[in-house]
Amino acid sequence: MKKLIAFFFQGLLYLAPIGITLFILYKAFFFVDDIFKPLLYSILGFHIPGAGLIILFLLITLLGFAGQTIIAKPIKIIIQHFLDRAPLVKAFYTSVKDFLSAFVGKDKKFNQPVIVKVNLISDLEKIGFVTREHLTDLGVEGKKVAVYFPHSYNFSGEMFIVPADQVKRLDAAPADVMKFVVSGGVVSFKNSG
Repeated sequence: MKKLIAFFFQGLLYLAPIGITLFILYKAFFFVDDIFKPLLYSILGFHIPGAGLIILFLLITLLGFAGQTIIAKPIKIIIQHFLDRAPLVKAFYTSVKDFLSAFVGKDKKFNQPVIVKVNLISDLEKIGFVTREHLTDLGVEGKKVAVYFPHSYNFSGEMFIVPADQVKRLDAAPADVMKFVVSGGVVSFKNSG
């Protein structure tokens, strides 16, 4: 019975955000439509089907723009001001922020899964992700790439500089490869091809 209740609440957790969002959009549509329908009719002299939907879309977009520029920018400025006064906190904060944005941000870095030969004698290989193709700005000479190796059962890892000829691209979805590595090889994944 406990598992049944736990599954119920888990399902509710999945459905609640979607349901609440749809309910709010539904109510907002009729609210906006009730306000603007008579106004548009008095100006134009006829009813435009879907005008409430277009106006709602424009209002939500305007709210998103205002939230990002009017609300988010001042908060970012305050955080940056604090970080400028605390260099150690700033180093930690920017590292964590860059690491998380590499997973879910616009500039996803973990999108090239590879297998790397890390020991030529024992033919030992390790799964990782190419994070940088060119390292000349670091003073690294030769054809080498930066490869990040996540640890299993942990959200940490190591970054190695390895010869490019010891790196072989994997034909699999990056998210599946990351799950495979982080799970210690327990989770299986399908090849893309």
